[in-house]
Amino acid sequence: MPIRVPDELPAVNFLRNENVFVMTSSRANTQGIRPLKVLLLNLMPKKIETENQFLRLLSNSPLQIDIQLLRIDKHESKNTPAEHLNTFYCDFDDIQHDNFDGLIVTGAPLGLVEFCDVSYWAQIERVILWAKQHVTSTLFVCWAVQAALNVLYGIAKRTRQTKLSGVYLHQTLQPHALLTRGFDHQFLAPHSHYADFSSEIIRQYTDLDMLAESAVSGAYLFASHDKRLVFVTGHPEYDQFTLANEYQRDKSAGLNPIVPVNYFPDDNPELTPVASWRSHGHLLFSNWLNYFVYQITPFDLSSMNPTLD
Repeated sequence: MPIRVPDELPAVNFLRNENVFVMTSSRANTQGIRPLKVLLLNLMPKKIETENQFLRLLSNSPLQIDIQLLRIDKHESKNTPAEHLNTFYCDFDDIQHDNFDGLIVTGAPLGLVEFCDVSYWAQIERVILWAKQHVTSTLFVCWAVQAALNVLYGIAKRTRQTKLSGVYLHQTLQPHALLTRGFDHQFLAPHSHYADFSSEIIRQYTDLDMLAESAVSGAYLFASHDKRLVFVTGHPEYDQFTLANEYQRDKSAGLNPIVPVNYFPDDNPELTPVASWRSHGHLLFSNWLNYFVYQITPFDLSSMNPTLD
């Protein structure tokens, strides 16, 4: 089954060109199916690009998924037209009394910014705590992982001296766990962040299950026992050229970035990069939707226990 999005959303034509089954709202309304309601809190500057990336992964499922896009504030965006935001995004006040089957909180380019200096930190805290009562399962990605670990477990922000950028090898620690079902013992996934995700600290200060990690990047995939919280420290949603574009952006800005590791053939940025993580990304999101959302969410979302922690 397809993802369900507004008819005019740019992702419709973008993903259809990739042969992704996207169903517009007008067609979905003719079907007698209760779709999964998934909220996407998009914190990335290039929101349309990020929409395309996450919707691509969410589409690889037999379930019909109703996507609601959420923005954290109304600050003017330099990378996304105001018309797009006003047309397709809702504000938190619009949905704060609603329940959702799933919530995805994306990364954000805030790796060197302290939480107290993030202009919308109070709103982020509010959404993370709100989700405990209103969302069946929440998936945090990259910077959002740091934010959630701080809000939910009191873990302080840890920052690397240099940016971690590239495609790194990871080890599957629990191959028979539901979220890693079908994973190879080793797999590749992109990273692009200053955050330091120490496996030891997560094991010591949380009760989360460590499912996959890397000798270089640290903890990669971990989740709560009740399936309500999932943390992914990398960027399985990235396109083939995302790391290349980030590298060229930072180079043009005079930041002297390192060449993303294990990404360009022969580590030569003049050559076309290879996407070596797509199958893992699709499987991860498919497992999350099936085992952590669909299998445990109530049919009637209004019956969700408001006191569930």
